Amino acid sequence: MRCVSKTEARPDVRGDAPARQGQGATALRLAVFAATFVGLQSLWSTARGTVVERTLIDSLIVPVAAWWVNVIWPSVQASAQGARLVSPAGGINVLNGCEGTDVLFLLMAALAVAPLSWRARLAGMAIGALLVFALNQLRIVVLFQSVRLEPEWFAALHAVVTPLALTLAVALFFLAWMRRHAAFPWASA
Repeated sequence: MRCVSKTEARPDVRGDAPARQGQGATALRLAVFAATFVGLQSLWSTARGTVVERTLIDSLIVPVAAWWVNVIWPSVQASAQGARLVSPAGGINVLNGCEGTDVLFLLMAALAVAPLSWRARLAGMAIGALLVFALNQLRIVVLFQSVRLEPEWFAALHAVVTPLALTLAVALFFLAWMRRHAAFPWASA
C-alpha cells in the first residue's frame, strides 16, 4: 500500500495555488484595463464640443493633415478650416471619434496594466501616442484622398478598413513592446 501525502491527495492546497494566483492576477489586470479604458473614454466624451476637443482637432490634427497633403500633393491645395480638411475638389470633416483617441486609450489602458517597469511603461505610452498620432494622420490623408479620387471607397475605408488597420498596427506595436520590455519568461524567447 502506498502512502499518499497531503499535497498529492489535495493538489489544490499547494500544487494549484500558483495557477490560481495567476488567474486572479489576470482577472485583476483585465478589470483594471477595462476600467481604465472606460474611464479615459468617459473623460474624453465630456470634452465633446469644448475648447479641449476643438484645440486637438482644429489646431493640431486637421492642420497637420493639411500640411501632409500639401507636401505630398502640392497641386491639391488642401487647407484646414476648423474641423474641415478641404480642397477645391472636396473635403472631409474630422469629428470627435475621428481623432484616434479610442485606439490611443486602448493602448494606454493596455500599457497601464502590463507587467512593465515604470520607465518602459511611460516610454511605451509616449512612443505609442506618437505612433497613434502619425498613423491617424495617415488615416485622415487616405480618407481625404478617397473623397477626392474614389468617393465610393470612402464609406468602407472610413467605417472598416482604416479603423481596423489602425487598431491592428497599434496592437502589433503593443506586442512588440511587450516582447522587448515585459517581465515574462517568454518576453526574451
